[in-house]
Amino acid sequence: MKPAILVTRAVFPEILQLLSQHFQVESNQEDVIFSPPELVTKLQGKQGVFTTASARFNAELLQQLPDLKMIAQMAVGYDNIDVAACSAHRVMASNTPDVLNETTADFGWALLMATARRITEAEHWLRAGQWKKWSYNGFLGADLHGSTLGVIGMGRIGQAIARRSMGFDMKVVYHNRSRLDPEQEARANKARYVSKDELLRTADHVVLVLPYSAASHHTIGADELAMMKPTATLVNLARGGIVDDVALIAALRAKTIAAAGLDVFENEPKFHPDFLSLENVVLTPHIASASEATRRAMAGCAAANLIAALGGERPPNLLNPELWPKS
Repeated sequence: MKPAILVTRAVFPEILQLLSQHFQVESNQEDVIFSPPELVTKLQGKQGVFTTASARFNAELLQQLPDLKMIAQMAVGYDNIDVAACSAHRVMASNTPDVLNETTADFGWALLMATARRITEAEHWLRAGQWKKWSYNGFLGADLHGSTLGVIGMGRIGQAIARRSMGFDMKVVYHNRSRLDPEQEARANKARYVSKDELLRTADHVVLVLPYSAASHHTIGADELAMMKPTATLVNLARGGIVDDVALIAALRAKTIAAAGLDVFENEPKFHPDFLSLENVVLTPHIASASEATRRAMAGCAAANLIAALGGERPPNLLNPELWPKS
């Protein structure tokens, strides 16, 4: 008999067809977001789960799922999965790294440019019928070319963002848990490693691409925003919680910084309603990886991890490799 799995959210039909070749599949094409008790009920008797970041897997939930062997997440971030608890319960977990690097970097630049050049604000003004004449000081923004880009979180996506700055003749400074090797720095537009404080004080545009964890919670708060130039912009396409949204709203209102571009928020999809009252912020609904080709690649990667794990092979993107020899 084929192993039984749950697909927690709607996904491309061809992915369900692929999974059905290997598993008994309970799908959720209605795209209902299950509560924790509903998730526990749905996962009874299931050996695997194909999931997204909308479902949380912690010790309390895992201890109620004795049959579960594999969590395959369709995302690169996995702060919703307690990997240590997974290992304790002998549940493998995986994510989908690499396949979204370039697409996310592209979107980072879209958000960066829209923020610096006030594109959303200008479009809203135009759509409201306010455009009556050209003016010399209409929607003056900040240049990207020749400016300094600061990247906090210089992993694969951060490096891809830095590489794109070559075309804008920008200087790049970065802060990371560890310094890149000289060859990586050279490829990332001769990026220069600095402290977080120096980056915030010197960068004209700051982009956040670091993973969320307890250590990175509110990496950017009121004190950090106060260090930035009043002409600076801040872009977050990493995870909600890395920025203190209440502090950011206050800084944008006070013009402590010029503008922000946000693809992620604390408590998303709910987010602080005061963002909607601000003109100097660009808001998008967590879509940095949302090209069709990339989302299909992410789904395929998650499926491959699940097929491998329940087929007795090591998943390509196993997050708790210490568990593999025991599985």
